[in-house]
Amino acid sequence: MVIKKKRNVVTLKDIAKEVGVDKSTVSRALNSGTQDLLTPEVVAKIQDAATRMGYRKNQLARSLRTHRTMIVGIVLPDITNTLFAPIVRGAESVLEPLGYTSMIVNTDDDSERRNYLIGVLLERGVDGIIDAAPQISASPFKTIEEHGIPLVTAIRKTDHTSIPAVINDDEEGIRLLIQYLYARGHRKIAHIAGPLALSTGNLRLNAFKHHMIHIGLDIPEKAIAYANRFDEDEGSRCALDLLVSGLDCSAVICANDRLALGAIKALHQSGVTCPEHISVTGFNDLPFLNLIPPGLTTIRIQQFDVGRLSAELLTRMMTTQDATIPRTSILPVELVERGSVSKPWTNSF
Repeated sequence: MVIKKKRNVVTLKDIAKEVGVDKSTVSRALNSGTQDLLTPEVVAKIQDAATRMGYRKNQLARSLRTHRTMIVGIVLPDITNTLFAPIVRGAESVLEPLGYTSMIVNTDDDSERRNYLIGVLLERGVDGIIDAAPQISASPFKTIEEHGIPLVTAIRKTDHTSIPAVINDDEEGIRLLIQYLYARGHRKIAHIAGPLALSTGNLRLNAFKHHMIHIGLDIPEKAIAYANRFDEDEGSRCALDLLVSGLDCSAVICANDRLALGAIKALHQSGVTCPEHISVTGFNDLPFLNLIPPGLTTIRIQQFDVGRLSAELLTRMMTTQDATIPRTSILPVELVERGSVSKPWTNSF
């Protein structure tokens, strides 16, 4: 039988002895909330000693003492979607310096799985939740409220107006795309809409209808295809639906980039090239999108800042009773021109 030698645990008392200060001084120096009670020189000296000696905070003991776990749950709809990596990094840029650890869960955009995972986060005693996977309704917000856990939704919003949401300007993004296509000569524009159970699909569809009418363009009954998911397979399916419908169209505005990439693939497989025959646009500006030919014209959203601002609002909710927290924060968007748009071809599909 092999007996493992017990690792020596460095304590506050050990650090205090090493530096030559009281234990309480060490505690203040290692706590971001009390460091300003000491001089920067003392704080630096104690932190250097703690690092050199291999000191690690006993988070379990701290949680028992403060009734806080210093864990924030981040709920993602699709962990394989590169859109969400910058959002998580934005949140962590705020949370980590404050001593919080992120617990990331993936719902696969399934409402039942999301409800289950929200329950898991609550069982783990998270101090707050950033939810990037809510549907417009039918979400377990009542359960979260009963636990008294602060919640912010990111990139999507819900019909629960009391829950703070950080979103991008979906309506302005669609307006910019329609205006851009119109200026390039397009008058027959179709739309591949996202899932209507999600605010991003709903808001962008409503914006498409509103701004098409506002600019004086008709919307034929067959000009809108509805995706069940925000992914490439659904983009391909919807593009083929538009093709077989016989719709006369020279451009397609897709509700996100993944739908657009799927649409371009299906068009090419059907002998319809982009942008020579059909112009296609996306929404979000996914990382590395500029490397995929023909280069997708799209709307750039502030992915990192969505996460950053969501975390900033959440930390305020977790630490104060601030009544001035905005219920909806809308971040600006911008049009990114690439190679997927050209002037209309005379024979559209």
